[in-house]
Amino acid sequence: MQSQEVARFTTMMTKSAELKRRIATELAEAVIKVVDACETSLRAGGKLLFCGNGGSAADSQHLATEMLVRLRGSHERPSVPALALTLDPAMLTACGNDYGYDRVFERPLRGLGRRGDVLFGITTSGRSPNVVRALQAAREMGIVTVGLLGGGGEPALGLCDLALLVPDNETARIQECHIALGHAVLELLEDRVMARPLS
Repeated sequence: MQSQEVARFTTMMTKSAELKRRIATELAEAVIKVVDACETSLRAGGKLLFCGNGGSAADSQHLATEMLVRLRGSHERPSVPALALTLDPAMLTACGNDYGYDRVFERPLRGLGRRGDVLFGITTSGRSPNVVRALQAAREMGIVTVGLLGGGGEPALGLCDLALLVPDNETARIQECHIALGHAVLELLEDRVMARPLS
């Protein structure tokens, strides 16, 4: 039994590493475009917004926190405006109760989002109804839409100005790539902000 578990562990790590190697080349240009969009927004006074469910909600909070507080201990810089739409349980439960769970990101986005902001919609399937609705609302509001997606990506993919699509269907492996992609985007963005501080 133990040897089977060792083999299973090795398979998981190998697949994760292979996926990261693949996206390192296939998504490089797309990552730079996302960094460009974020920098443009921040320099114009905009902010970064994140939403997702479950593990993707945790990733939303993780990535927003990296910008609000600190990404790398060796890099000291001012706080960067970023917000996870998953943070407020009172808001989430009120919206779920009053409007339905499909609107728990759309509703606060309409109050907090502004033209020129960037919304990261994180969904490993591309099918999360509440993320899809948030992306639709963002499009209507002139907010740049970025998808951290998996599987085929649709229907979220069709609502994204920019997309980082992990070419796999296994949720855990997609999530591992999403956080790696998120860190890459934010590190490159932080490098630019450090080189030329936001006004």
